[in-house]
Amino acid sequence: QVQLVESGGGLVQPGGSLRLSCAASGGIFSIYTMGWYRQAPGKQRESVATVTSSGFTNYADSVKGRFTISRENAKNTVRLQMNNLKPEDTAVYYCSARSPGQRTPAYWGQGTKVTVSL
Repeated sequence: QVQLVESGGGLVQPGGSLRLSCAASGGIFSIYTMGWYRQAPGKQRESVATVTSSGFTNYADSVKGRFTISRENAKNTVRLQMNNLKPEDTAVYYCSARSPGQRTPAYWGQGTKVTVSL
């Protein structure tokens, strides 16, 4: 069983930056594809960015060039650096872990809220 704990959310003005972190425990972190998802009010949860065990990254079109996902296996941590934030980035952000060979994440964090507003 993998436990994921996010941190780093908060209120930021448009154009600002935030860095989210996710600490994992209880599993072999290095084998999982780690990801960040978000869910805005009244909308479905969507994938923001993922990073595979080998370091391959993938981003939603809406965040390309602004967000960067990274992982540090030695610290069982995955981060999401968010720059040039926009009001439409406002959402609860969730960390996820997907086991090898699986199509969807099996593990989720509790979420951290990001609000982009003046």
